[in-house]
Amino acid sequence: MVSTRFLFAGVTVILEQINRIPSPGGSEIAGDAAQKIRIYVINLDRSRDRWKRLCNQAVEYDLHITRVPAIDGRVIADEDRVDFHPHSFIYHNGRKLLPGEYGCYRSHLLALEQFVASGDKMAIIMEDDIELNERLIPRAIAAMESVQGTRLVKLVNHRLVGFKQICRTTENDIIGRCMHGPQGSAACYIVNRKAAQKLLTTLKPMILPYDVALERGWSTGVETFTTLEGLVDFSPHRADTTIGKRVHYRAVKRHSLLRLTAHWFRTCDQLRRWHYAIKAKQGMAAKAVER
Repeated sequence: MVSTRFLFAGVTVILEQINRIPSPGGSEIAGDAAQKIRIYVINLDRSRDRWKRLCNQAVEYDLHITRVPAIDGRVIADEDRVDFHPHSFIYHNGRKLLPGEYGCYRSHLLALEQFVASGDKMAIIMEDDIELNERLIPRAIAAMESVQGTRLVKLVNHRLVGFKQICRTTENDIIGRCMHGPQGSAACYIVNRKAAQKLLTTLKPMILPYDVALERGWSTGVETFTTLEGLVDFSPHRADTTIGKRVHYRAVKRHSLLRLTAHWFRTCDQLRRWHYAIKAKQGMAAKAVER
């Protein structure tokens, strides 16, 4: 006859085994937590239709968006611009600054400040001419988890020339860096807290347009990557730029001889970009060998 002591021991073992069985809802809970990542949307007060469009998309895809009131560079006098030296900007770009570029730069810094103040670990910063989608959050998080360090990942670009693959995410997106640039566009990127804090220091003063400055990881000290395929699309509002069109850029461009400093800077920057892209690929290869 089986003793009471053995029966008690058997029941205890069964209960312990039951407790070790993972909850079938565990992955769903993790997914819900991922959905809570905040998306900061830079939006001018006069662009209400853009904000309304994004709000409707956020509701449809259950995304959490926070509006960052964009700074309108057109209403800020030249003498009131902060962290900006006009002569340095001309030296590096061969032209004068457009008011819209200043507003864009300050608006992105404002978005980074709001993110840092929130205490969150990571966030997506985007402009209001981007379309949201239901797979944005999981794909963006997977991109961040596939690389290491104080980092950001650009989720959309205007061009990718000389792309060098570094890794592939769990969502099957390819992450890498480009041998040539600028890639254009700071319309959507995911950044962690330490990277945002560093950018708020190293991106001052303003010597380049924000999209150019953001991808210069060799200068900012932030490990900067990009996805081969855009994780988001541009909305129809993209054609109606609030920064400036080609005619505006041509109007502030200096004579070719006066742009020699800009050509020299870009040549040196291109060499740094090559080294930055190759270094990342070699680093990932070395880690793969160690494994």
